Amino acid sequence: MTVFTEFLAGIDSEAQQARTKEIFDFITEHYPNLETELKWNQPMFVDHGTFIIGFSISKNHLAVAPEHIAVKHVEEDIQNAGYDYTKETIRIPWKSEVDYSLLKKMIDFNINDKANCKTFWRK
Repeated sequence: MTVFTEFLAGIDSEAQQARTKEIFDFITEHYPNLETELKWNQPMFVDHGTFIIGFSISKNHLAVAPEHIAVKHVEEDIQNAGYDYTKETIRIPWKSEVDYSLLKKMIDFNINDKANCKTFWRK
């Protein structure tokens, strides 16, 4: 996960930096086969060259981007977690607990759904 070291160091808030690292550590621990990449200044987890999940930092939240179809797949879970979301991203407020089961559900879905995908993004 050294790819994310500089990104994490660039987060001004120590609490936000720690929360983000905790999430990245969780993903790395549960999905050791995923590769880490930094593209467009956004940390991403990739499987066999295809995008699985990405993140970006905002003042009020951590944005999680698993692609539209994955958001749709877990939409009810997002609502149950109380997170705000759009077609492409889920916003986890810094003051809220992280729903790790929701993260796992999105990642598992993308790994399985994109098992034979030969492109970075879905077509």
